[in-house]
Amino acid sequence: MVGFETADDAAVYVLDDETALLLTVDFFTPIVDDPYDFGRITAANALSDIYAMGGRPLTAMNLVAFPCSLGPDVVAEVMRGGADVCRQAGAVVVGGHTIDDKEPKFGLSVMGVVHPSKVVRNIGARPGDALVLTKPLGTGVIGTALKRELETEESARAVIESMASLNRAAAEAMVEIGVNAGTDVTGFGILGHLHEMAEGSGVAAVLHYDCLPIFDGVERYAASGVVPGRTNDVIEHVRHFTSWTDHPAPEGPDAPVEDLTRWRVLCDPQTSGGLLMSVDGDKVDVLLAALRERGVTPALIGRIVEGAAGTITVE
Repeated sequence: MVGFETADDAAVYVLDDETALLLTVDFFTPIVDDPYDFGRITAANALSDIYAMGGRPLTAMNLVAFPCSLGPDVVAEVMRGGADVCRQAGAVVVGGHTIDDKEPKFGLSVMGVVHPSKVVRNIGARPGDALVLTKPLGTGVIGTALKRELETEESARAVIESMASLNRAAAEAMVEIGVNAGTDVTGFGILGHLHEMAEGSGVAAVLHYDCLPIFDGVERYAASGVVPGRTNDVIEHVRHFTSWTDHPAPEGPDAPVEDLTRWRVLCDPQTSGGLLMSVDGDKVDVLLAALRERGVTPALIGRIVEGAAGTITVE
């Protein structure tokens, strides 16, 4: 039913009139020092693809690539963190595969289910829709600050817990109220994933920068260049379809800081970010209430408009 042609979050394979399988996989290198937290974050990130499509995760399989020199205790803590988050999601870890690798990596392949008529795609947004985001931005920037020892895992605890938290409650609200399109915000930043949604839907989008939820310290770090290594690649990708009402496009990575700070925030590669939803304007208040009832803090960040497919205006 769904492959990779529209950059959706998971593949969808229909079994019968009542059941479709959701299939996804994700893994990456450690972004925090604590192995248990690394496992939790990785699992939440992989499970998010199932939630982004309105599904319920059932099983997960571990993908483990670690140097044997680290010993079994470290790997055990990583896998325990992943298993604990899968358990919170109601999913079962049923196996996996391990290899000896010089650079540690961990991830999961996840299978979930959804009713074929209730699949949430990242296409289908309509002019007049409101855009809702369910987690703050800036995990890539804060992760970089951690690596450079500008932050500690104590000072960055709010960001770590956000990355380790499931998008389950947000997905339940999304499915209950009904949205026109949805996705999760991960490696291409908010601009990259909004572009995929708008382009696939044949519409344009307006993003309100001052309405975005952003973790404390992110803009300060972004201004001083404390950003993930691939941020400039994301900026280069999105600058061709993004315009600003009062902000110039950057002229490459050596542009003045004032031209780059906000771009760096909007192009920050997220790990286990929130859900981005495009919902009918007359449903937005109901959706926001349903999210809040489930303990989610949503933000109304923009709107869908008519215009060249995939273009974004930042106000």
